[in-house]
Parts: sequence; structure tokens; C-alpha cells
Amino acid sequence: MTISAVHTPRGPVTRKDVARYAGVSTAVVSYVVNGGPKKVAPATEAKVQEAIRILGYRPNAIARALKMGSNQTVGLVIPDSSNPFWALLGHAVELAAAKRGYALLLTNSDNKLDTERRHIRNLAARQVDGVVLASVLFEPDLMELVGAGIPSVLLNHASAAPGFNSVGVDLEAGARLAVEHLISHGHTNIGLAMGTTADDEADGRERGWLRALHAAGLPEGPLARNRFDRPGGYAAGQRLLASENRPTAIFASSDMQAIGVLRAIREAGLSVPEDIALASFDGSVEAEYTWPALTTVEQPVWEMAEAAVSALVGENRNEPPQHRLFPTQLRIRQSCGCH
Repeated sequence: MTISAVHTPRGPVTRKDVARYAGVSTAVVSYVVNGGPKKVAPATEAKVQEAIRILGYRPNAIARALKMGSNQTVGLVIPDSSNPFWALLGHAVELAAAKRGYALLLTNSDNKLDTERRHIRNLAARQVDGVVLASVLFEPDLMELVGAGIPSVLLNHASAAPGFNSVGVDLEAGARLAVEHLISHGHTNIGLAMGTTADDEADGRERGWLRALHAAGLPEGPLARNRFDRPGGYAAGQRLLASENRPTAIFASSDMQAIGVLRAIREAGLSVPEDIALASFDGSVEAEYTWPALTTVEQPVWEMAEAAVSALVGENRNEPPQHRLFPTQLRIRQSCGCH
């Protein structure tokens, strides 16, 4: 029977209609729609896809979820998707989830603890298959998810969280890379523009800055705390420049802060790196396109996203919880004084 010999059905199109139209079994249609578990010959798959197109068949995701006991959905909570670093990380998580057949529900906490908790409750109520959480806290409360039986992975998390999967980088080691590089340029007074967190815990980037200075026998430079974004960096930069002990180099704890610091330096009539050298943390795309381009500590975003999704709904989901710590890499550009 050829496809053209079958009339288009009236009413909602079912999998049986597609099978009848294509002249195959409903199981074959299922394999094509779900991408497995069995392989389908290319010619047969093309015939099924043509039937799906002509009939306008749309799989019933709700019915499939009830049958499988899974919504095939992953929730993601990040602090701020307008930040290029978080936007890239969110995109990486989305692609890693899609590769495994899962859709992504993206939410923003806006760097607020109450908003983060509200999103976690909402995702638990939607019975997502898992939650990837980039928390505003060093030790977030995951009891809402535990109570709902929903697995979670802490993303961009620098330390182990007993009983939970977590993925991150060694913030302290990365910060030391950047500060040691500034020291290699001969700087002895290096300031820190440090981002703030909801629980005011000491950040590994601050520890890395301190240890690099102490290891070189240098005194602590001036420190200014503010938000991790551009306005926060701008305000921190203004304070550092107004310091009686004005630094000759600044390490910013995020690329977005560094962009704000750049503006503060320019408004003060100073140049980077001639008057003040600058290095930052994250490795976002923005860092490459500032002028001068930022020397920055790059986080392996794609590897982190893969590890988080794999631990949540992928090939590593049945393994005991572990903390995956990835190395960072110093991307040397012009803002530090290198050419």
C-alpha cells in the first residue's frame, strides 16, 4: 500500500493513523518519534516522517509522560540569564538535556534567595525529572526537592555538598592564576573587586587573591565588594580608584564586574593597562570583545553542563553522588599588559 492510497483521517491524528498511512507497525512509528530504542531503516524512517508531515501528527507529551512516569523535563535555576556567562551556561545545559531527549524549563533567581526558593517549589510542583541549580548560596536548601523525590545537581558549585551531585571549578586556584600573572608583570599593589553572595560566605576567588599575594610576600591590596554585574563592578572600581592606596592592578571576580571597572577607569582619565592592569574571572564571550580585551580565567562551561545533566538524567544518574571539579584556564589578552 502506498502513502497516496490512504485517505487523511478526520479528527485528532493518532499513532495508528500514521502507521496505517505509512504502511508500518505502530512500534516502528514509536521508534521514529522517540529516536529508538530500536533503529529504523532510513527508507522506512523517511516514509514515517512523510506520513507525520502530511497528517500533521503531534505526539501527546502528557500521555507519554504518564506512561513512562517521566515528564522528560529538566528544571534549571540560574542567577541571571542576562549575564553572558549564565546565558552560555544555560544554553549548554539546554543542549546537553536535549541530547538525552529532555526539554528544559529555565528560571532566573535574579540573585535573590526568596526567588530561588520559589522557583524550586514551582519546579517541584511541576514534577520535573530533575533540577540543575546554580544557587545564590554556598550551601542551598534542597529539602523541597528531596521531599518531592526529585533529584538535583548543584552547578557552578565550588565545594562538595554531601549527599548531592555538584559540579564546579576550583575558584581559588583560578584566582591565583590571574593574580600571579599580574604579579609577573611587576605589580605589587593589586586590588580586588569582589562580588557579593546572599550568605556573605568567603568566596574562593577572594582566598585565591590573598594567597597569591601572601605567597609573593606582598601586602593585601584594597578590596571593594559589590554585585557580580556591570553596575557592581563600576561601583567597586570607583571605590578602588578613590582609595588612598590606589592599586596599579585590579582582579575582578567576574567578567561583568571587570567591564564595570573598565568604565570607572576610563572615567577617571586613566588607561588600561598602562595606568592600571586588569584581569577577571569567568571566560565569557564578552571578555574577548571589550577594549582592551580582558585577560580572564575561563571556566569550561560545556564540560560542566555535560557533567551536570549526565549526573541528573544521563548515563551517570545511578552513580553515588560526587563532586566534579574542573580546572580553569587563563586566557591572556591585552588588559593585563600582554601584547
